[in-house]
Amino acid sequence: MSRISSVFDNKKGTLLIPYLTAGYPSLQETVEAVLLLEKSGADIIELGIPFSDPLVDGVTIQQAANKALQNGVNIKMCINAVRLIRKSSSIPLIFMGYYNPILQYGLEDFCADSSSAGVDGFIIPDLPPEEAGMLEKSAFSRGLDLIYLVAPNTPDERVKYIAERSRGFLYLVSVEGVTGMRESLPPGLPEFVKRVKKHASLPLCMGFGISTKEQAGRIAQLVDGVIVGSSIICHLSGKNWRTALPAYVHELKSHFR
Repeated sequence: MSRISSVFDNKKGTLLIPYLTAGYPSLQETVEAVLLLEKSGADIIELGIPFSDPLVDGVTIQQAANKALQNGVNIKMCINAVRLIRKSSSIPLIFMGYYNPILQYGLEDFCADSSSAGVDGFIIPDLPPEEAGMLEKSAFSRGLDLIYLVAPNTPDERVKYIAERSRGFLYLVSVEGVTGMRESLPPGLPEFVKRVKKHASLPLCMGFGISTKEQAGRIAQLVDGVIVGSSIICHLSGKNWRTALPAYVHELKSHFR
């Protein structure tokens, strides 16, 4: 059983999954932020590998990725950051990255190096499961989960197919669009989740657009895990982030079921 699956099996209530862009504000601060988030109550951490063309990410994460790239951060440095985190933490860590840099790194090397460092799984939003066979083979043979995304407009038959291919959990996208904070979430999310549950036995986690405690609390009533990205990045942007970030995590979790 993977570390991700184990957390869901032993969970008490809905899990919180913060997203960080590796290398923002700096790689050293990314390591520090992961440890702080775990101490504050985060259950799984999603680490974004910075990329120059992040197709599903909104302005906030785009800017964070651009800053990380300016800092010279690459895949190898992200993997080394995981090694540092693993000296002090056993929290499940998921790389969120785009396929082209991974392909350039080499699929076998990427999976081998990630596994050796202590990564638990991958989210590759621009890689459809039909084209993921080689990566799946390399990842699954090393006990790494490969997590796929399902959107509100995904047909039932495809939801079933994606759920069968995914490992760890299924990532539900709350909106048809990119990441980023929103004043409100779509009204049809309960129906969306209910529809996915008919075809999936995996834990369900939802992200995109979730930032306020009220939004997080609403989503926590529907799924097994709440993914928060852009708002986490915003809380990392100030000088007092070491105080602001734990307070924000506590605020979010206080509204979970």
